[in-house]
Amino acid sequence: MGHADQDRQPVNNDGLSSDDEPWSDSDEGSLSFDDSGSDDPDEDEAAAGESDSSEDEVGPRNTVGQVPLEWYKDEEHIGYDIDGRKIKKRDREGRIEQYLRNADDAKNWRKIYDVYNDEEVQITKDEAKIISRLLKGKTPHANVDPYPDYVDWFEYDGEGHPLSNAPEPKRRFVPSKWEQKKVVKLVRAIRNGWIKFDKPKEEPNYYLLWGDETDTADNKREGLSYIPAPKPNLPGHEESYNPSVEYIPTQEEIDSYQLMYEEDRPKFIPRRFESLRSVPAYEKALREGFDRCLDLYLCPRTHKKRINVDPESLKPKLPSKKDLRPYPRTCYLEFKGHNGPVKSLSVEATGQWIASGSSDGTIRVWEVETGRCLKVLNVGADVHAIAWNPSPERPILAAIVGHDLLLLDADVGDEETKMRTKELLCVDEPTPEDDADGKKPAVRWVKHEKFDGITLIHHKLSKKRSHHPFRKLPGLPVAATFHPTQKMFFVATKKFVQVYDLQKAEVVKKLESGVREISSISIHPGGDNVIVGSKDGKLCWFDTDLSTKPYKTLKTHKKDITSVTFHRRYPLFASSSEDCTAYVFHGMVYSDLNQNPLIVPLEILRGHLSIDRRGVLDCKFHPRQPWLFTAGADSVIRLYCE
Repeated sequence: MGHADQDRQPVNNDGLSSDDEPWSDSDEGSLSFDDSGSDDPDEDEAAAGESDSSEDEVGPRNTVGQVPLEWYKDEEHIGYDIDGRKIKKRDREGRIEQYLRNADDAKNWRKIYDVYNDEEVQITKDEAKIISRLLKGKTPHANVDPYPDYVDWFEYDGEGHPLSNAPEPKRRFVPSKWEQKKVVKLVRAIRNGWIKFDKPKEEPNYYLLWGDETDTADNKREGLSYIPAPKPNLPGHEESYNPSVEYIPTQEEIDSYQLMYEEDRPKFIPRRFESLRSVPAYEKALREGFDRCLDLYLCPRTHKKRINVDPESLKPKLPSKKDLRPYPRTCYLEFKGHNGPVKSLSVEATGQWIASGSSDGTIRVWEVETGRCLKVLNVGADVHAIAWNPSPERPILAAIVGHDLLLLDADVGDEETKMRTKELLCVDEPTPEDDADGKKPAVRWVKHEKFDGITLIHHKLSKKRSHHPFRKLPGLPVAATFHPTQKMFFVATKKFVQVYDLQKAEVVKKLESGVREISSISIHPGGDNVIVGSKDGKLCWFDTDLSTKPYKTLKTHKKDITSVTFHRRYPLFASSSEDCTAYVFHGMVYSDLNQNPLIVPLEILRGHLSIDRRGVLDCKFHPRQPWLFTAGADSVIRLYCE
């Protein structure tokens, strides 16, 4: 039934005309109508039959659907009928015309304007009664009783157990004493052996003496159980019979496929067809079907027992970083003065001075606390490595300049120390080139006039060969270092690390690194552990008492490792790399031989700039403090502290 338009006819609170109210309530709650406006009763019945607007019998004239009629407010039509023709809007009547029509027609109050279909609908007497009852809060039909008498479906007379809402007695919440006595009696009988239980029969454990794990009863199954094959990937756009132009390769690309290896060639080359009927049969269908059947025959799928393991449980339990302090974390000081990459640095035994060598041909001596440069030695060639004398009473620097080794006076300390150092570096006479046997010596000691030092000239280094006092090495030597407490010498080649006993003049051990190429080596102060850095970014920890293979291999840096070093007092070790970073680790070595070393990553130190794809070239620890010095290709030396 459509909604009434208030503009066409004013209504009162009951939804009917305020000028004429033709019904009244009777004693029975029904309605009586005044039919004085019409003398012919057949006319009312015909009008009632024509004005029936039941949606179950007559469909709506407008087929526009559940569309807001506001969309048609600016149009000349309100929708479309079942034949698709536009339903034109009717002209609206004025208030005066409505009033005159209500005065002339006594039944005009039963007409309601249907906005949806743009027509007037006349309601019947029954519909008017229903509307009147609904407005008064009654049921739509008068013969419906909203308050029927209550029917009691239960009979309580003569029943033994009537329904009751009485509260539960207390005895139902207290344990039964008689049941307790019965349980105690049964327990006593079981303890005394009066009641015996039948033991389950033990089945004999038979097993195949020469069988494997696949022959156990858990893995046996009757017949072949169905195991679904893995689903292939769904086809993409390139496998369409009419793909887009960008998926179709050119003839040059197809020719380039023939030059590839068979495993690298694409499995499918897209082609374009005008219609699906033009697609030929797959030429490799028979071959692939045979290979598939052959795989199923030769490689049957089996059930595998999957172990459900939490990945977090596999991670080692490491201590907190706060418990492993102190260790270097932040940059405290920068030493600037070199004009080229700083290739090497060394810290004096007392920790008061550091020396650095650069490719700008200079050696500089710095004071650690202030960062002041005390001395600059212009040696005129690239300085590849530099080191202090381990004895603080003799402040002598050893530097590799070009192909020679220079022993120089650092010129630090008091006057007495400086005098002793000059006396030690004094050479009375130049060493003759030929010895008594007429052979050329391996090294000549010559006085350096410019710096009052000593130059050790190597004759064989120009040909990239090394004099070895024991036997020929298995490769080109890369790094070498002494044992901290014993008369042993470690020599690292590209693949191996050989340990020599200097007293017996023989090889004691040969450590296998398993890396591409070794770049640096360092010995733990205890002497039983060795770390090795490689050019593929891997760091290997060797426990010489445990094995000749690495105990741990850490993949830390993205580029070549340039230097590795241990701290003399603290359980720390570090590594520097071409990726402009330095890694600091906690490495605790226990005195108990049954306990493995503890290795924990601590900090990644950044700050150096990359120059010509080179980053941090060297790193050294302070001998007494948990400080780390790093030398970079950006000609800067950085000091990292706690």
